[in-house]
Amino acid sequence: MNQLDQLKQYTTVVADTGNFKQLAQFKPRDATTNPSLILKAVQQADYAPLLAETVAAHADSPLDQIVDQVLVRFGLEILQVVPGRVSTEVDARLSFDTAATVARARRIMALYEAAGIGRERVLIKIASTWEGIQAAAILEKDGIRCNLTLLFAFCQAVACGAAKVRLISPFVGRIYDWYKKSAGSAWDESANTLANDPGVKSVAQIYSYYKRFGIATEVMGASFRNVGQIAALAGCDLLTISPELLAQLQASDAPLARALDKDAAAADLQQVSYDEASFRYALNDDAMATEKLAEGIRGFAADAFKLDHIIEGLLASIRA
Repeated sequence: MNQLDQLKQYTTVVADTGNFKQLAQFKPRDATTNPSLILKAVQQADYAPLLAETVAAHADSPLDQIVDQVLVRFGLEILQVVPGRVSTEVDARLSFDTAATVARARRIMALYEAAGIGRERVLIKIASTWEGIQAAAILEKDGIRCNLTLLFAFCQAVACGAAKVRLISPFVGRIYDWYKKSAGSAWDESANTLANDPGVKSVAQIYSYYKRFGIATEVMGASFRNVGQIAALAGCDLLTISPELLAQLQASDAPLARALDKDAAAADLQQVSYDEASFRYALNDDAMATEKLAEGIRGFAADAFKLDHIIEGLLASIRA
């Protein structure tokens, strides 16, 4: 049995891609997208006709509405391949605007529902800012399930659990990147692998906390740099993995055992809570999380601008 099939015994495997033509070979249950992945996909020749067709069909709509149509169109294609859910992201430029995030999420969900897709098959991705978490709390009460992304700090996870969001995506690889860069020449790779990897440790802490206190929010490790990080989190509720790493897992028959166990949640953990002031202070006090959250939002926003530009170019051709 290859490692991918072994992993599926303990964890729900999710494909992290906008390239839906790659999905079938790995048989993931769910798939996640983000602005960077969609941008990458629409620039490939295989997807150019799909993009052009979608833009042309909605050429009289405002740009932001056309963008949502494109995102949902990719989501609909993905849902033809995976049996479970797709995550579609709200524009990162709205990360500090609760009301605008709620409105955009509702519009995206309405587009899916108009295409005959039930709410249970869609997760709305929102950055784990204070404003984003409050938006998710509102949406969850309305039956719109959310995936809180760009999650780096324990306080973000605690606040998401309190908001009763469906799922969180802590970013393993980006946490690892920060600590490695911060350590510089003092970094000891052998001492910071597998269970000692700082990104793995972060997710394991969140997973244990949720299980210890009966928090129903699903934990989905994300942003992996290597299969060792994935193996060290086998047993996590879900893991979202790039096609490149899925292929590596599929090509290996090495043993892969459960690493996390929901019945072995750390008994010495103390339950905590955050209001807005204490959340902002805790996040500010975590240099890694503060920097990576800001960097992530900037990166997704930059790719959203690039996608806007591509669509505007198509619109100019259509309207010429």
